[in-house]
Amino acid sequence: MHLNFYKYEGAGNDFILIDNRNQSFPLVNKPDAIKKLCNRHFGIGADGLMVLQLKEGYDFEMLYFNADGKAGSMCGNGGRCIAAFAKHLEIVSSETTFLAVDGSHYAKISENGNWVSLQMIDVNRILTDGEAFVLNTGSPHYVLSVKDIENKDVYHEGKTIRNNDTYKAEGINVNFVEDLGDHYFVRTFERGVEDETFACGTGVTAVAMTMAKKKGLRGKIHSVIKVKGGNLKVNFNFDGTSFRNVFLEGPARFVFLGTIDI
Repeated sequence: MHLNFYKYEGAGNDFILIDNRNQSFPLVNKPDAIKKLCNRHFGIGADGLMVLQLKEGYDFEMLYFNADGKAGSMCGNGGRCIAAFAKHLEIVSSETTFLAVDGSHYAKISENGNWVSLQMIDVNRILTDGEAFVLNTGSPHYVLSVKDIENKDVYHEGKTIRNNDTYKAEGINVNFVEDLGDHYFVRTFERGVEDETFACGTGVTAVAMTMAKKKGLRGKIHSVIKVKGGNLKVNFNFDGTSFRNVFLEGPARFVFLGTIDI
């Protein structure tokens, strides 16, 4: 059959998007087929695939699949891109509330649809693992502060941490961060993609929270974060224990649409 798809990217984090409001998408339970679509040599190519479908009580529901074809946890940049996609489909206009795997999400969308501010889940707990911090921002994250991040071997070092005895079974996203004063530079090895990606939305959210805790910051905090694919912003309130009113902001850009035989 012919599958119509859209391609979106958010700071270089790229996704295949499927409009499944008519419930015709046949691959929800076929991870090998989704993996092939996400393959950059034999398919369309993407960090993940998202399905937009109707859900009572919400504007829509977001189903997310990693590039390995398996159902994934929350994807922040994916959430921003699917909100922009919903605007393109004229399901919503300047704001939306949709359901994802980690619950309800609210998003504000710019008039041209190219900038989305997505509310993330509240976070109440940060653990430590040696010098690193571990937390869940919709997906599990490991955050480690480093120097000279430009020359960091993110693939091999991230892969080693993701597959160590502690994290191998469930997997974890590994973020390396360098504090550059007026912004943080973050590079991430993502589970499910099993490689470094150009951006990770839940990852930069985890980094901003970790750095606020390390620095003893309180109140309303605004963080500017550089990733390989561009710049993102993370805003939240922090009282020393809980992170509330968390928003991930950044670009969400339509790239192209197409049809592929499956």
